[in-house]
Amino acid sequence: MTSLILQVACSLIGWISTYTTLCHINEHRGYEWNCRLVTLLHGLLVVSMTAYVGFVDGPWPFTDPGSPNSPLQVQVLCLSLGYFIFDMCWCIYFQTEGLVMLAHHTMSIFGIVLALALEESAIEVNAVLFGSEITNPLLQARWFLRSVGRYDSLIGDLVDAAFVLLFAGMRIGVGARMLYCELASPRPRLVVKVCGVAMYVLSWVFMVSIGRFAWKKSSQKYRKWQEHRKVAAVHVVANGNAKKVD
Repeated sequence: MTSLILQVACSLIGWISTYTTLCHINEHRGYEWNCRLVTLLHGLLVVSMTAYVGFVDGPWPFTDPGSPNSPLQVQVLCLSLGYFIFDMCWCIYFQTEGLVMLAHHTMSIFGIVLALALEESAIEVNAVLFGSEITNPLLQARWFLRSVGRYDSLIGDLVDAAFVLLFAGMRIGVGARMLYCELASPRPRLVVKVCGVAMYVLSWVFMVSIGRFAWKKSSQKYRKWQEHRKVAAVHVVANGNAKKVD
């Protein structure tokens, strides 16, 4: 237990140090800009590590949920736990996030602590981290594009489309398969299964919000396209009449 606390403490100090260093380097940027850089770094790092854990080091999370934790799985969870503690405190202090995001952070922290305390089920928690964080770079890219005034462009539309498709595919589609394997297996404890259900329900809450946003944005794009066609048609008719008069 002492080793786990030390690893989490080192992770927390590391993320705080990274954030303060970025704030010092990017003095002209706001606090949220630098915090989102930390978030982006965590997302890229954890996706790479959890991908290695699941696809290379093993075991396969869909067939072996509830298996004993490996040292590498524990290290990844400690790294992420330190980050989530940092980001949770940052969000509460600056009051930048709503209840849904705070609930996501709380469930993430609880799930990681639970797997570490039980000394099992780290493989499926790592899989959930992979599915959750794989959309993170796109989410941060969207925010950075908006901050620099490049969001209303083709690249902004591509980022949004990729985010929606990846979120739906990973957290809803693959997430449903992961949850089924978790619930069907006799090995994971009941509290772990309940936590898995809660995380999946939370993913659906995010999905509904994302779906509404996607529908609203696509509707606005369609209306603008229709207006553009009408204006173009008017110009064609006007030019044709002008030629007849000539």
